[in-house]
Amino acid sequence: MDQLATAGAADGALSAFLRSPPGRYALAWEQQHLAACVADIFGYHALQLGMPEIDALRENRMPLRFCASDRLLDARLYNGDGEHTRVAVINRYEELPFASASIDLVVMPHILEFAQEPHQVLREVDRVLVPEGHVVITGFNPGSLWGLRQMMVRLGMSEFLPRAGQFIALPRLKDWLKLLSFEVNRGRFGCYAPSVRSDKWLGRWRFMEKAGDRWWPVLGSVYMLTAVKRVRGMRLIGPAWKRKEERARALVPVANRSLLVTGEAASVRVDDGEQAAHDAALRSRRR
Repeated sequence: MDQLATAGAADGALSAFLRSPPGRYALAWEQQHLAACVADIFGYHALQLGMPEIDALRENRMPLRFCASDRLLDARLYNGDGEHTRVAVINRYEELPFASASIDLVVMPHILEFAQEPHQVLREVDRVLVPEGHVVITGFNPGSLWGLRQMMVRLGMSEFLPRAGQFIALPRLKDWLKLLSFEVNRGRFGCYAPSVRSDKWLGRWRFMEKAGDRWWPVLGSVYMLTAVKRVRGMRLIGPAWKRKEERARALVPVANRSLLVTGEAASVRVDDGEQAAHDAALRSRRR
């Protein structure tokens, strides 16, 4: 019960942030780049974990697409066109109710940061993904202007991002994925505006999106990472059975050296095996 209460409080804090101007700013960036990222990933089953406010699978073309979240969609935060991906409610991301190797694509927007056991969530995603399946992860970058502002909470300043979030640096996340045999193939940073709280000031800092992509790309406040599940193949090698005839032929010398002695000189001649045996018999008779 304590874990469920903690998770509910974290979800409430995240929902409150997403309704703020910087939250809507981050949502718009993630919606745009997630849609472009999953458009060319093919398969049969696509799953989005959490944050139903983002329709991450809207541009994906798999026949079965759905969102599994611990809360329903907040219609106030969804501004997409058309019908939203179907949302199924689950209790824990650490215990996904899906069969092993049954999902081709998993999208996780900010799930690891607010999960009680992020390592277990990744292990569950690894379990349900098919070999060569894709996982897309988004998160807040602790090494950004927003992350620096959040660190100032220790100095007595008010929080900017949800306090319950355990923000994961990108190199650390790559290490976690590598331990599970995932191969990172794409990544991107965004949301370079400072930690301002009004739409007016966010609009004034809009120019930093292009400048940040060019001059300080790793300082974006939000990152997106794509990885592929790799499964090493195994080739069975049996005993090298050989027929008796093949082994016998392999042991017969191709040629033997025989020394012929005449009255004036000695010469070396290379003969096959049968001829060498015949010459040796003749020499023994002469003696």
